[in-house]
Amino acid sequence: MSIQPTEDLILAALGTVMEPELHQDLVTLNMVKDIQIQGDQVGVTIMLTTPACPLKGKIEQDVRNAILQVPGVKNVQVKLDADVTADDRIFGQLQLPIKNIVAVASGKGGVGKTTVAVNLAIALAQMGAKVGILDADIYGPNVPQMFGVTRMPPPTNQKLNPAKAYGVQIMSMGFMLKPDQAALWRGPMLHSAIRQMFTDVNWEPVDYMIVDMPPGTGDAQLSLAQSVPLTGGVVVSTPQDVALSDARRGLMAFKQLNVPVLGIIENMAYFIAPDTGQHYEIFGYGGAERAATELGVPFLGRLPLEQRVREGGDAGKPVVAVAPDSEIAQAFRELAQRLAAQVSMLRIQPAPELKII
Repeated sequence: MSIQPTEDLILAALGTVMEPELHQDLVTLNMVKDIQIQGDQVGVTIMLTTPACPLKGKIEQDVRNAILQVPGVKNVQVKLDADVTADDRIFGQLQLPIKNIVAVASGKGGVGKTTVAVNLAIALAQMGAKVGILDADIYGPNVPQMFGVTRMPPPTNQKLNPAKAYGVQIMSMGFMLKPDQAALWRGPMLHSAIRQMFTDVNWEPVDYMIVDMPPGTGDAQLSLAQSVPLTGGVVVSTPQDVALSDARRGLMAFKQLNVPVLGIIENMAYFIAPDTGQHYEIFGYGGAERAATELGVPFLGRLPLEQRVREGGDAGKPVVAVAPDSEIAQAFRELAQRLAAQVSMLRIQPAPELKII
C-alpha cells in the first residue's frame, strides 16, 4: 500500500526551507500558499516578499527538493507569486495606496543620484513591482526629462494624476514650473509642496515609491521626513576618498531623522572602454564600499560610468529600458533586487545601527 502525502507532511517539509536573506523558514514567514495534492502530484504556491527577489531560483529549487523528500511524492509544481511587504505607517497616516517609500539621497550633487533613482524605479517595474517615483528635488526637478515626459494627464476629482512612462507613475514639480523657472522656496512652502505631491495625487497602488531627494542635507530632507513615513533611505556616492565624508553626512541625516538606512550605492565606479571593453577606474575605486564597511551599513553595489547612461537620461530613454541586455542595465537590476531585499528584511529585523567613527 503506497503512502499518500498530506498537507501536514508538505508543511513539515517546507518548514525546513529557509528564506536565504530573511533567515527564517517559509512556513514561519507565511510564504506557503495553496497546497494541492493529487495522488503523487503536489502543487504549491510560494508567496515571495517582492517580485524582485534576487534568489527566487534558489527558493524554487529548495522547495521542490524538500517536497520530493516527502514519502509518496513523485512530481512537484512550484508557482512563485509575490506580495510586497508593506510599511503600515504609510496607509495609517496618509491613507495612500503606497506600501513603501524609499528616499534616494546623496551627500553632494553631481554623483548621478537622479539617474540612479530613475533606472532603479524602471528596473523594479520590469521585474513586476508596482512603482512610483516622486521628484522631491524641488530646485532641480530633472525626473520628467529623464523619463521623456513633459506633462501630466488632466486632473480628476480635484486631484492631480501622475504621468506614466516605462511602467512607472511619475510626479514632479517639473511639471508645474515653466522651463528654466526657479523654485525659490524654503520652510513651510517646501514642506507643503512635498506633502501635496503625495496626498493630492491619484496614485494607483504602489509597492515601491522611489523619492529622488535634493543633494546634500537641508529643508527638503527634513520636510520629507516630517511629511511622510519613510521606509528607508539609500545614499548614492562616487568612489573617491571624499565619498566617505559625503556618505557619512547623508547617512547621519537619515539617522537624525530616524530613517532606516537600506544601503550605499557606488556610482561611476569604473569606465568601460567601448572599443576594448577594458575597465578604467577614473575616479578611484571602492570609496563608497569602504564607507559602507566602516559605517556598518549594507553596500548595495557599484555602477560603471557609461556614455549611453548620460545620453539616455538627456533623451528621456533610460538605459535600463532601451538597452536591457547591456552590462549597465544588468547592474541596475541587481541593485534593484538588493534594494527590494533590504526593504523586505526591515519587516523581519531592524536596520543596522550606524557605526559613527
